[in-house]
Amino acid sequence: MQIEQIYTGCIAEAAYYLKANGEAAIVDPLRDTQPYLDRLERDGVTLKYIFETHFHADFVSGHIDLAKKTGATIVYGPTTMNTAFEKKVAQDGDVFPLGASSIQLIHTPGHTMESSCYLLKDEQGKEQGIITGDTLFIGDVGRPDLAQHVIADLTQDKLARHLYHSLRTKLMPLSDDLIVYPNHGAGSACGKNMSKETTDTLGNQKKTNYALNPALTEDEFVAIVLNGLARPPQYFPKNVLMNIQGYESLDTILANGMTPLSVAQVDVFSQDASVMLLDTRSANDFANGFIPGSINIGLDGNFAMWVGELIDNLDQAIVIIAENEVQVKESIVRLSRVGYDHSIGYLQGGFEAWQVAGKTIDKVQRITAHQLSSRYQQAPMPIFDVRKTSEYQSEHLVAAHTIPLNDLEFQLEQLPKEQDFVVHCTGGYRSMIAASLLKKKGFQNFVDVIGGFAAIKETDLAITDYVCPSTLL
Repeated sequence: MQIEQIYTGCIAEAAYYLKANGEAAIVDPLRDTQPYLDRLERDGVTLKYIFETHFHADFVSGHIDLAKKTGATIVYGPTTMNTAFEKKVAQDGDVFPLGASSIQLIHTPGHTMESSCYLLKDEQGKEQGIITGDTLFIGDVGRPDLAQHVIADLTQDKLARHLYHSLRTKLMPLSDDLIVYPNHGAGSACGKNMSKETTDTLGNQKKTNYALNPALTEDEFVAIVLNGLARPPQYFPKNVLMNIQGYESLDTILANGMTPLSVAQVDVFSQDASVMLLDTRSANDFANGFIPGSINIGLDGNFAMWVGELIDNLDQAIVIIAENEVQVKESIVRLSRVGYDHSIGYLQGGFEAWQVAGKTIDKVQRITAHQLSSRYQQAPMPIFDVRKTSEYQSEHLVAAHTIPLNDLEFQLEQLPKEQDFVVHCTGGYRSMIAASLLKKKGFQNFVDVIGGFAAIKETDLAITDYVCPSTLL
């Protein structure tokens, strides 16, 4: 069996393409299915199964569209609830032949109740690897507090105890030489301290992963796993429901979003509070000029994650500002990955067309870290760090206050109205998102730090001692 990990860094997600003797299976596919269809055609194989490790919270799966286009069977694990699409609900231990190889479902409740892993065996029945979904990551395990936001009678304590037993009775007894293939890597909010590595041997995870420590009692495990969990992103339970109830075809969403809009049309939309102008250019380009009222979330960072964190309405009407039509299409696809299906068009000609038309523009004032150091020593001003709480607690500018980006709109009263202030993140991506939000809220009395905290550390401004974080949430 050929096992290929297809990793998408924008949402830190791993799908898997399995192939054996003219048949294929895909595990946890993304919503944009065309790359999978192209691969199947190129390889000359038939897609037999679409395996889902669980109902995902952090992205909308491509299982429904992919099944419609290929006729493949969608497979979930035991306890799966009723859905709006056809599927096979497998039982613990069920085996699915793929060519001369096989895939065995192992039910591992804990992250969610239907969570399952898939044990991969070659033609001789030798175990090659295990796709662990959000049950087991490299260096971590799936957080057990997400399903409680969808199913009323679940608690994070109950789920954590299920996870404890799943790991110890289902996964830890397996062979040390098995390759672990998880659904996520570092950057995902589905775990609290994942490694940047996206595969490892099970044996090494038994040695190094805190959650697989055999000395932990159940109560100790629960305490450790639940410690350091931040509030889950607001779009997570909404994505779960889309994965259960179904969604509109991405083909239709692309057709709607790829509607070219004139400067005059976008000008009208910019005055409409029900429409968001989403500028997906880089932080530097946005700072140098943007349409007043637009929000910057650049494609060159964790675009989908921050869209999900900051835009609370999945039905939000969105007009896209991008450099070209390729980036417009990419923006629409990435929006759809987290359930934002209502792009209504894009500014034809991009921001340049807006400038040429003589329309009003705004800019973000920026300074270098060394300029900040010089200005602060002459006249101290408030500094706001928009990184995560865990990043701030690990190491920060002594003079800085913390307002995590995902809480910024709820803490605007902390910002001075009259006095100038400073915002920064790690490198500039998140602080430019913050700057666009502040501009939209009417703040003009602030500057952004080019290069963020990484650049600030190279100055003589006082930094706290480094403390190793216990969570990356």
